[in-house]
Amino acid sequence: MKLRTALPAVALAVGLTVAGCSSDTPTSSAASSSSSSSAPSAQAGVVFNDADVTFLTDMYPHHAQALEMATMVDGRSTNQAVIDLATQIKGAQQPEMDTMTGLLTSFGKPTPSTDSSMGGMDMSGTSGMSGMMSSDDMTRLSTLSGAAFDKTWLTMMTEHHSGAVDMANVELSDGSNTDAKTLATAIITAQNAEIATMKGLLAQL
Repeated sequence: MKLRTALPAVALAVGLTVAGCSSDTPTSSAASSSSSSSAPSAQAGVVFNDADVTFLTDMYPHHAQALEMATMVDGRSTNQAVIDLATQIKGAQQPEMDTMTGLLTSFGKPTPSTDSSMGGMDMSGTSGMSGMMSSDDMTRLSTLSGAAFDKTWLTMMTEHHSGAVDMANVELSDGSNTDAKTLATAIITAQNAEIATMKGLLAQL
């Protein structure tokens, strides 16, 4: 089955000033100046709110787990369609993670943890972290190979992608930063397309 072409990673300029209003009260560089002097400062003119910060901070480890799952395909699957999809996911999500850290830096907010073990943490019940796999899920996946791995991986990644789409939709509804919302739109488009591909692959197994 031919895979859909991945949506090119969205290149976002984190230094852009943002025009427009939001129904939420935005946080600006002026508001950030009230924090301790040791905290990073937001770039002048950058407008954002708590929803933007939550989206970027939570989506980073969410993407990190997807990358961990994609890497697990190596040596465990011989299904070329699954291998190609894993490569596609890695190619799209790492640049998006770089965008997330850049945006958070422009907000004067700390960047998320880059600890790869974050992906194996049991965060499936954590608010805002929809679709995260538990450590038991990840351990079980690591023990599989062949068709059993493919079926489990596709099922888990479909759930994972669906969670990311849910988180991105919340950002579109509640966020105020244009660049963060553009990223959310890109995630929705790309991951919905990949969900359709994965459902098609599952139907063939």
